Amino acid sequence: MTYRRALGGLGLALMALGGVLLLGQPEPWRIAQWLAGAVVLHDGLIAPLVLAVAALTAAAGLRPTGAPRAALIVAGSLTAIALPPLLRPGAPSNPTVLPLDYARNWLLAMAAIALVTGAYLGIRALLRRRA
Repeated sequence: MTYRRALGGLGLALMALGGVLLLGQPEPWRIAQWLAGAVVLHDGLIAPLVLAVAALTAAAGLRPTGAPRAALIVAGSLTAIALPPLLRPGAPSNPTVLPLDYARNWLLAMAAIALVTGAYLGIRALLRRRA
């Protein structure tokens, strides 16, 4: 119980610090709008998608645990971070702002996550057969 209160107090202190830093910005309302958009995106799109995938896997009789679940979490987090450059409307006026091919790099990262997860599961299955 003491840890819970300490963590709660730390969380409140960090939120207050974030509020003070936000108000110190030249245009705090633009940042607040962006944060509100992130909440709407999460609650309106990402969370329902996660619940739909969970319902579909449960209906199919699958229960991803361990490595598959971790891979989905990593892939989802990476996708959330990569969304702004992936969804940008066009080439930026300054080519040094977003100089990389983000769609290709995102696909390569997704492939790497899938390959590492598949290799891990394959090696684990081989070790279980030998044991």
